[in-house]
Amino acid sequence: MGRVTPAKAEAEILDIGGHEVRISSPTKIVFPEPGVTKLDIVRYYLSVADGALRGAGGRPMVLKRFPKGIDAEPFFQKRVPENHPEFIDTATLQYARGTSAEEAVIRDAAGLAWIVNLGCLDLNPHPVRAEDLDHPDELRIDLDPMPGVDWSQIVDVAFVAREVLDDVGLVGWPKTSGSRGIHILVRIAPLWDYKQVRLAAETLAREVANRAPGLATAQWWKEERGESVFVDFNQNAKDRTVASAYSIRPLPDARVSTPLGWDEVRARRPEEFTVLTVPERYAEIGDPHAGIDDAVGTLDGLLRLAEELGPAEKPPRGGSADGRRQSTMPLIEIARTKTKSESLDALKEWIRRHPDANAQLHPADVLIDGMRGSSSLWYRVRVNLQHVAQDDRPPQEDLIADYDPWEGKVWPGAPGGAPGR
Repeated sequence: MGRVTPAKAEAEILDIGGHEVRISSPTKIVFPEPGVTKLDIVRYYLSVADGALRGAGGRPMVLKRFPKGIDAEPFFQKRVPENHPEFIDTATLQYARGTSAEEAVIRDAAGLAWIVNLGCLDLNPHPVRAEDLDHPDELRIDLDPMPGVDWSQIVDVAFVAREVLDDVGLVGWPKTSGSRGIHILVRIAPLWDYKQVRLAAETLAREVANRAPGLATAQWWKEERGESVFVDFNQNAKDRTVASAYSIRPLPDARVSTPLGWDEVRARRPEEFTVLTVPERYAEIGDPHAGIDDAVGTLDGLLRLAEELGPAEKPPRGGSADGRRQSTMPLIEIARTKTKSESLDALKEWIRRHPDANAQLHPADVLIDGMRGSSSLWYRVRVNLQHVAQDDRPPQEDLIADYDPWEGKVWPGAPGGAPGR
């Protein structure tokens, strides 16, 4: 990093690789608990720039912005700001629902600083390069633990996934998700389209579940997973992104999604890796994923396995008047809220009303789902009553909170430009 000079009040200009990047409100506290400022976040990304760019550089990305801090809901911005600097490239993605967006593509450390200045914490790139938007070069395995699952079980599933990858001639590169789970990244030749890559990922998930029954699951419906690790293959769908290597996550301790060597996976814990600790680790050992681009593999083995396993069993969808899937589990919905804190408040209220039912719930029976709205997340709270005695099961009641994420939205093509749900 070059010179740092004061600019207008409450701003600094950084000279990064010959590019000037303006950082507004550099002393703004972003993470109160460790006292991390906006400028600290910029400096963090500059200290791990090579590793962060290995994961996110050259790829179109969704900008996940936290303009009001980590305690407020972020919003997702697909379209690159019109006044972006010349060192920010772009790529126009065509989305599955027929829309398109010109998204940001960063290629250097200045790009990292620029997106942090927009209020981004984590990096959310697509699994494709800007030069070939139709053929992913990365297969992503997201090991997502259900409530009640401890770290040792996640690690066991990670090693089963590694074994499956080895059997089909692929190399997996693990990292902490920055929350509770583990991501395993696999570089592949860009020869297959999204549908084929997702099929390969689903096949891997099914094989992991077959080899680790009770520990892992490939069940798509959350209420059917139990206390297991969900091998989330849908992160390979066309419109999906995940937090890439060295991304800062919006948790109070400023936790980082950190690449690991396989010899570290069982010994280390996600909470060890934060904005304050990762730069020193990086300076000492470098990037454990430094060789990922030299380990490009083929999906032939997984696609052959897909043929051997046959089509995945589809869950029943009948029984609902509107044609929507009807769960085989005794689910009740409690609330729909705008924020995570409101969802937790609604859950507390339901527990207050139904203490006998709550006493019989298992950790994985409480389902709080972050749902993607038009530009931000909203939250749905449900309870699976499968472990509650029949006589103690509360009925479906009016929602404690009923937030409508689509209220006021104008849908393209709607008659007269009318809003709709």
